[in-house]
Amino acid sequence: MRPNIRELSDPREWDDALLRLPTPHILQTWEWGAFKERQTWRAVHYLWEAEGIPRAAALALLRRPARLPLGVMYIPKGPTLPWDDISLLQSVLADLEAAARRARAVFLKIDPDVEEDTPEGERVTATLRARGWQPSAEQVQFRNTLLLDLTLPPDDLLARMKPKWRYNIRLAQRKGVTVRLGTMEDLPLLYRMYQETSVRDRFVIRPEAYYRDAWGSFMEAGLAQPLIAEVEGEPVAMVMLFRFGQRAWYMYGASRSVYRDYMPNHLLQWEAIRWAQAQGCTVYDLWGAPERADESDPMWGVYRFKAGFGARPVRHIGAWDFPVHRTLYSLYTVLTPRILALMRWRYWLRRR
Repeated sequence: MRPNIRELSDPREWDDALLRLPTPHILQTWEWGAFKERQTWRAVHYLWEAEGIPRAAALALLRRPARLPLGVMYIPKGPTLPWDDISLLQSVLADLEAAARRARAVFLKIDPDVEEDTPEGERVTATLRARGWQPSAEQVQFRNTLLLDLTLPPDDLLARMKPKWRYNIRLAQRKGVTVRLGTMEDLPLLYRMYQETSVRDRFVIRPEAYYRDAWGSFMEAGLAQPLIAEVEGEPVAMVMLFRFGQRAWYMYGASRSVYRDYMPNHLLQWEAIRWAQAQGCTVYDLWGAPERADESDPMWGVYRFKAGFGARPVRHIGAWDFPVHRTLYSLYTVLTPRILALMRWRYWLRRR
């Protein structure tokens, strides 16, 4: 039986339906769509049902540059559905392709959390290819991640860590590092630490207003929680956790250059893991891993830190594009990397 599709306009109904589906992602929530609408996107919420039961969902973001007749359509970390149901997948893809045509999008992009090199991943990619989709050169979100099983008791979680990581957690405790829950009043502090980290580690960040909105709106909705590590009352590191359903995401982290030998980041992650477990989460997603587990990769240091907590590396199928207008799509794939490179160059020029 082919499921019926409808657009939802009620936030509670959307998030409730999403929670009834397998592995719902924080970037598919109503709150994420509302946040992106404040960032020049338009959000559309598609729900597929059969006999009143949610079968699939997709938060679609649309953006059309000013005075241009065509735009782009993007489904971040979605759609959400049981990926082993290929018949359902065919129906969902057909409906989304039609929606992209109606929206006059140049292309439609998805980047679901489907594991590569698994029978399920092979079936999904084969289905996408057969329908004219192609692997995207533009990975908006991290393709790969590391997952920590939170169904284990704390002692077992500690036992799975690398010995040096357990030692550093105890060292931070002996040195007097403490961790507290952050509040809305801490948002300026969180951004200052994030900004300091971006300069030291050379990565691009957005203006403060963006993070105040992204972090603050999810905190107000009860879907985000900052944790702050301190030494004698002085903030030295932070993490921003997002939570939806039974999964928590470590999406943002920052540390100052002071007291780094006290190992505050190790204790901070441990307390974040414990907090997620106390909220009833069964999975802790460390959000981001290199394309290859290779020491030459720029993310190797971050990967090594995350893996030390006993997390399992997971490689996903990545982003896939459905070109609606193939000629314009080809032009877009050529120009976009050059534009982004120019924007990064100008960013670091201003920094210097």
